[in-house]
Amino acid sequence: MMFAKKVQDYKSRIFDVNEIKSFDGNQAKKNIFYETGQTVGAVWCLKPGQELYFHSHKRADDIWICMEGDSGTYYPECGESVEISKGMVCVARPGEKHGMKNTGTTDFVFIGIAGPVPLDLILHELE
Repeated sequence: MMFAKKVQDYKSRIFDVNEIKSFDGNQAKKNIFYETGQTVGAVWCLKPGQELYFHSHKRADDIWICMEGDSGTYYPECGESVEISKGMVCVARPGEKHGMKNTGTTDFVFIGIAGPVPLDLILHELE
């Protein structure tokens, strides 16, 4: 079967989120699935009530593609919040603060693509 062989040839380029995602009962979990000299990709998994720290990157874009979740709160800036859910995309450009909390009743999963690498991490107070 030619198609099956082709998929096998591209194993390092085609990923199944369901095989990558895993959760930590205590905190948001980052599951890195690829890294190049330009970007890094991770599947972030948050149980209800868990938060991803409020932060920024001096040089990097950070794009979040929401795959699962009925409700989350995205923090685009200190004192500001936007409700997000499955199907939404959040973009933080260099220097723009971002973080989120799973405010829903179901698990929240998003793919994060960031670059250029290496990433710096600047933590901020939310309020």
